[in-house]
Amino acid sequence: MDEDLERVLALSLQESRANASSSRAISISDSEDDDDHDFQSELQQAIEASKAETLRSTTQSVHDSEPPSQSSRSTPAASFLSERAQMERERLERLKRVRGQDADDGGPSSKRQHVSSSEIRANGRANNPALLNPLYQLLSKCSGMANYAQQPTSIPEPRQDGKPTFRLTEVLGLKSDISFAIIASYSTSVSWIYEFFAPSTPVIIVAQPDQSGQPTIRNVLPNWVMTAPFLRNGRGCQHMKFMLIFYKTGRLRVVISTANLIDYDWRDIENAVWLQDLPLRSAPIPHDPRVVDDFPSVMQNVLRAVNVRSALANMLTNDHPNLPLQTVSDLRTKWDWSKVKVKLVPSIAGKHEGWPNLILTGHTRLMKVIRDMGLRTGKGKAAKDLVIECQGSSIGTYSTQWINEFHWSARGESAEDWLDEPKARRAKLPWPPVKVIFPSLKTVHDSVLGEPGGGTMFCRTNQWEGSKFPRELFHDSNSAGGRVLMHTKMIIATYRQKKSIFEMGSQSKGKGKEVSDSETEPESDIEIQNEPIGWAYVGSHNFTPSAWGTLSGSGFNPILNVVNYELGIIFPLYNAKDVERVSCFKRPARKYVSGQDRPWIQEESQLLRQIQQS
Repeated sequence: MDEDLERVLALSLQESRANASSSRAISISDSEDDDDHDFQSELQQAIEASKAETLRSTTQSVHDSEPPSQSSRSTPAASFLSERAQMERERLERLKRVRGQDADDGGPSSKRQHVSSSEIRANGRANNPALLNPLYQLLSKCSGMANYAQQPTSIPEPRQDGKPTFRLTEVLGLKSDISFAIIASYSTSVSWIYEFFAPSTPVIIVAQPDQSGQPTIRNVLPNWVMTAPFLRNGRGCQHMKFMLIFYKTGRLRVVISTANLIDYDWRDIENAVWLQDLPLRSAPIPHDPRVVDDFPSVMQNVLRAVNVRSALANMLTNDHPNLPLQTVSDLRTKWDWSKVKVKLVPSIAGKHEGWPNLILTGHTRLMKVIRDMGLRTGKGKAAKDLVIECQGSSIGTYSTQWINEFHWSARGESAEDWLDEPKARRAKLPWPPVKVIFPSLKTVHDSVLGEPGGGTMFCRTNQWEGSKFPRELFHDSNSAGGRVLMHTKMIIATYRQKKSIFEMGSQSKGKGKEVSDSETEPESDIEIQNEPIGWAYVGSHNFTPSAWGTLSGSGFNPILNVVNYELGIIFPLYNAKDVERVSCFKRPARKYVSGQDRPWIQEESQLLRQIQQS
């Protein structure tokens, strides 16, 4: 165990219940018993070793924006890189068993790499303090953000766009005020995130399943339980990033983020976070099983899907019978959600069949919330077309059929109409007005951290050079905050007057003729008083089929297959100022120049390869 974990364990010794909880493992199945025994043995050894540490290590404050001391850089970074490499090797092996080939798209790539800040500095590029911790609060007329005041961090220089930035400590609040937390992340440094909570605070952490893809629960530290959801055939990943922070006053803070629970994501690259505080009701409302579509009901479904319900039951039984959340259903009945105006959009990994299931997950859930907000583009002569700008950190395997399928849902149009169109016609549609926002090689090279900092951006050579790959849709991803790379996943959708894609196709003179360079035409945003001009998405979804799902079946009996667990929010945009305030990337995004621009591709970076091999 590394020095950070030893320090964490030393901190936990200050609590009276640490020894009791550390000796009690959660039994899941016979196959898990040996793992739990080995873990508890290692844990006890680490606890004994940590007793020799001085009191200084137990009283140091933790600041997520402060660089680690020289003595703490090498071991934690090496440990983190080793754990991440092993995680990705296991994921790649799962995909090979399922597909017999290399990993496809689906969120984080099988080649995902992080390079520590110390390694970056050693290669001649120092961090720019003006661009650190660029997580900012999302604001819109309906986002209900008044419950959390804006507070800039203490960095010496502001972002170029003047937007506020936040430390993780500000997102969480005082550790002494927290009574319980449920947190989720694709990648987690447990020893790092542990120090943001008091050692006595119970925490459930949602993490990655093992190679089997079976749901698991186990103790990972005193008062901490790690749970993992089911993945069909071990394929895909748990990619959600959220927090439910329960405070001793009764208040609940809901956080939807694009950042992993690792120091790198909160220090070296740009992410976004939405949060809202909810008061405790004066008295619980009755449980209503008929309500399945509002924010808390969807969130409850998410918690069940990622195996939090089982972890909560075990925690209540074993160590913490007085948690503020006694059942998952308490989430809706005990807290007041009336001021939450954003819509929650999850993707739940698996095969979903039938309309009641489809409208709760993936891009068909997106379709449903677009309709609920009155943002459907409509049909016929009065139809408004939708330009969508999809910014993310991973590129998928695209076809005209899937991008049009997604765009159909983004317009709020029913998948029933889409699936009733002949397959042959769907497969030959031109590209819809979609912009894929992804950093070019030049953007990564010119960023503060340079190519060594590009370890969280994923596009593959065989994708980019594919004969039918939509290179003409690509636009450069440049942060409005400065020369920092963005790990945000965002969609900016704005209306314009235009006929539907099927009407356009039927009126084209030549078969297979593309819409006339629609993604590069000037946008004429419609600004009507009190009427939205579009909407925005922020969350964990990259613009990939694995994240949003792929449709099959018929309009009568649709099927959506989803590979990943994802989570994000949707809210309306009312005017151009809203668009600019929300967008994390510079608009209008610069279109790639054919023959000159190329996306950042990790496997083609000689410098990154040298660092990884050193």
